[in-house]
Amino acid sequence: MPTLTQLEYLLAVNEERHFGRAAEKCFISQPSLSAQIKKVEDELGIVIFDRSKKPIMVTLDGEQVLQQALVVMKEHKKLFSVASNVGDEIRGHLELGIIPTLAPYLLPLFIKKFSHRFPKVHLKIKEYETETLIKLLNQDNLDAALLVTPLGEEQIVERHLFFEPFFAYLPDNHKFLKKKTIDVKELKEERLWLLDEGHCFREQMLKVCSFGKGHRALHNVEFSSGSLETLVGLVKGGDGYTLLPELATLRLDPKEIKNNLIPFKKPMPSREVSIVHSRLFLKEKIIEALEETIIECLPKSLKSLKRGNVEVVNI
Repeated sequence: MPTLTQLEYLLAVNEERHFGRAAEKCFISQPSLSAQIKKVEDELGIVIFDRSKKPIMVTLDGEQVLQQALVVMKEHKKLFSVASNVGDEIRGHLELGIIPTLAPYLLPLFIKKFSHRFPKVHLKIKEYETETLIKLLNQDNLDAALLVTPLGEEQIVERHLFFEPFFAYLPDNHKFLKKKTIDVKELKEERLWLLDEGHCFREQMLKVCSFGKGHRALHNVEFSSGSLETLVGLVKGGDGYTLLPELATLRLDPKEIKNNLIPFKKPMPSREVSIVHSRLFLKEKIIEALEETIIECLPKSLKSLKRGNVEVVNI
């Protein structure tokens, strides 16, 4: 009967489709990993991986073995989840994902307080785009994630945290800066700088401004960026504008907030931020502690924001 360690090796090879990378991931030598995989195949009497293909392919028999290996490893992890929920003390391990347009702005607000308040919780944080986070959650390779909802995923539970309004960031002396608020319709003819594809905030920006997916700020410049700070820098250059979620505006210089930032009219285009996890989630105490700490550490403007004052922009 294959051991849990051998099952871990099988799943690593399946994920990486490369024995060398799988060995690095499992912190063993490639010959040792290959020997253990071969031992499992000999014991079961089937070939799991077709080594003649590049990248390595899984055989039809191997698919069934890997599916069952995934079930076994999930059930094994549940033992530790159940143990962490026993008693009043909050402890255990939580693998948390977060999207790039939230990570630099939300994590600094709560991470120190959470660490000090719950010293027996080991929090491992990974940054990925939404599509990858959903995949990892469904594969049980993440416990929970901080991202933008609604997702429309039946197997994922969404726990609302807050609404985050969008602001327009404009270059110096732009005509709209004379106004107290602007209507999203007024931006249709302007030049919008965007994040690259894969970021859910890019899709929301396009929806707010009613632009097509092929929109460019400059017709002869194709630019991709995963950084809101880079977009701010482009606007400072004096051409076009961009949109920023409220937490990102807290990183701006006070002069920029006063001279370059303008809110939208109510209901303000906003994104809904949530903690999400699979429906088989067992680390309830840790997730509740995380949820409570995040909400406690939010700026007052986000805590008090009511649904009637915002219009949630879907991904």
